[in-house]
Amino acid sequence: MRVRWFVLLFCAGLQACAVVAVADAAVTVVATTVKVGATVVETAVDVAAAGVDAAVGDDEEEAAPAAD
Repeated sequence: MRVRWFVLLFCAGLQACAVVAVADAAVTVVATTVKVGATVVETAVDVAAAGVDAAVGDDEEEAAPAAD
């Protein structure tokens, strides 16, 4: 009888591991999707800012980097 309980608990533990593994995979997929989306938005903003800078143009010269 004890062996049956042990086997039952062991199988339940394996099922919990599978649930955790699937949940971890789902979180990884969502996190990767959000990261890619943020990169795309950041790139679009950078391109738009570069276009505005090119269209407006600055009359000021950029400051030279300070020498050590």
